[in-house]
Amino acid sequence: MATKFTIYRGFPPHPTHVWSPFVNKLEARFRLAALPYRIDVGSPRHAPRGKIPYLATTTTPDNNTTLLGDTALITRALITSNHLPDLNASLPPAVRAKDMAVRALFEERLYFLLQRERWVDNYYAMRDGVLGALPWLVRVVVGNLAYRGVTAGLQSQGTGRYSREEVGEMKREVWEGLDGLLGEARAAGGGREKPFWVLGGEEPTEADATVYGFVVAGLVCTAYVLSSLTFSPSPLLPPHFSLCDRSVRRVWTNLCCVHSA
Repeated sequence: MATKFTIYRGFPPHPTHVWSPFVNKLEARFRLAALPYRIDVGSPRHAPRGKIPYLATTTTPDNNTTLLGDTALITRALITSNHLPDLNASLPPAVRAKDMAVRALFEERLYFLLQRERWVDNYYAMRDGVLGALPWLVRVVVGNLAYRGVTAGLQSQGTGRYSREEVGEMKREVWEGLDGLLGEARAAGGGREKPFWVLGGEEPTEADATVYGFVVAGLVCTAYVLSSLTFSPSPLLPPHFSLCDRSVRRVWTNLCCVHSA
């Protein structure tokens, strides 16, 4: 019995990086395992957890389809079903905890800081970027609903209570922390021009997919105000992102995804 996978990304089905760090993270996870998949737009209304991305698994020949949501839970389910390898299975407990800390730093802290920057400080660019396929009037209405939902969530979570300057400093701390981590990983990997992984090991871990997703989203998204200054050509974090990207990019270009109809 074969299984086909479709990742619903919320963006047009073109095999390029998108603004969502979690979409990029999930696709990187598939590509690191050379696991073929299809891509489609989808909608939060149809997502099992009400958010993008989500995954449809379809078994043949019975065409039984199951929807999975949340990238961490999707990854866990595919590891359990032996479709994805467990990248952290052989890690010592201390290294596994470090991997978990890196993922939490990005997914549970930086994510909300970036949401504030996108939807509050640069609302119109964000609205028109993610809702650009909608007619203008619909885009205005849906954008206002999204803005209200995001700002209410940020206020409840706490990030919405910070000033723009405070949010900028917090983001800078995250990127500078990653810069130091990648500097150590590059040294452990044997040199400036060699590919390397986030924790400095011989193989990728779950942290690599997360960091890759956020770095790429930051580089391609035009709805950033402050954090765009932390990417090259700014001298703050010069070569580390491109070197880290090179490791995953070798896999990214080796596997073509199939557009869904």
